[in-house]
Amino acid sequence: MKEQTEVGKLKEGRYVVIEDEPCKILGISVSKPGKHGAAKARIDVVGIFDGMKRSIVQPVSAKTYVPIVERKSGQVITIAGSTATLMDMKEYTNFEIEIPTDKEEKVKVGEEIAYIESMGKRKLDLD
Repeated sequence: MKEQTEVGKLKEGRYVVIEDEPCKILGISVSKPGKHGAAKARIDVVGIFDGMKRSIVQPVSAKTYVPIVERKSGQVITIAGSTATLMDMKEYTNFEIEIPTDKEEKVKVGEEIAYIESMGKRKLDLD
């Protein structure tokens, strides 16, 4: 899910949708309005799920989308290779999620772990 807002209302540390990917805002720089144009904002972001860095330049008054990012918890049911089956602790639904190779030792069967969900994608929140 996502909602619409103006570029001028975005802040560092919040989220924005760029190229249909939810991204965390790393930095925003706003130029002054010129003789014939509006002020423009340069937004540097990193993708939540893919880790790619992106940047866009848009007028401050332009509309953009902000993803709804939810932090949830789930219990690890099974682990098969680098994939874990989790059960959501509120909705009791089961789903599979990829385990990053450097975080495999933190995921154990039966434990409750945090994950991030946004725009139909999920990722473990082990930071």
